[in-house]
Amino acid sequence: MGLSDGELDAVRAIERAGGADEDLEAFFAEAGQARPVRKVRVEPFLIARHPLTVAQARHWLPEYEDSFAASDACTARFEDDLDDLLGTLPFRLPSEAEWEYAARAGTTTLTFRGDGRPDEDHVLDDFGDEERTAAAENAFGLAAMGSSNEICADVWIPHFTDAPADARPRSGDGPRVARGGGGDLSPWQGCDEWVLLLSATRYECQDFTAVRPVAPVPTGQGQDVDEARDLDEGRGGACR
Repeated sequence: MGLSDGELDAVRAIERAGGADEDLEAFFAEAGQARPVRKVRVEPFLIARHPLTVAQARHWLPEYEDSFAASDACTARFEDDLDDLLGTLPFRLPSEAEWEYAARAGTTTLTFRGDGRPDEDHVLDDFGDEERTAAAENAFGLAAMGSSNEICADVWIPHFTDAPADARPRSGDGPRVARGGGGDLSPWQGCDEWVLLLSATRYECQDFTAVRPVAPVPTGQGQDVDEARDLDEGRGGACR
């Protein structure tokens, strides 16, 4: 977990090849926020195939409105209503370690597609087209990892020093961690928005965020089974 030396070298190679729109000095200056690289043990869990859509959000919050979404199949973004959603949603937020594990899907490269510069064909916000959604999946069957700024359960700490060796979220007061966000700035303006698609990119969450629910692995009985069924049937997003 974290931004490795190899990934930093890959970003430098993109910059040397003229693939950066601007000087990436700020990116390298902030690289310590995703370091040191460490090994983390992640227990099995279920995570939604994609962030909650507007239609799914309305299942839990009937009065939910999103003036930014082009359709009910688009990613729902939450501001002041985030606490209301989390209060009624029978799932939890992913820990930061779980999110990165899901985004990497077994890879150690900049994105699950390799060390090349991501472009806007990595971005997906509307999940009404099943063919397009399936084409955007990684090896875990998860679509659009990195497209939206997705909130995690961890409180924001600008490094991984002394972070736990398991996937528990780091707790405390203050804003949470956000991951992804390359699609929230689409169409891109040439400010190297692609760095937000990198599996290791992390930053302090602001007020406008997407939610990708997580649930425990079913035990075979009781509430866990009901919750996993809700997640799989699209009320929380199809699970993997």
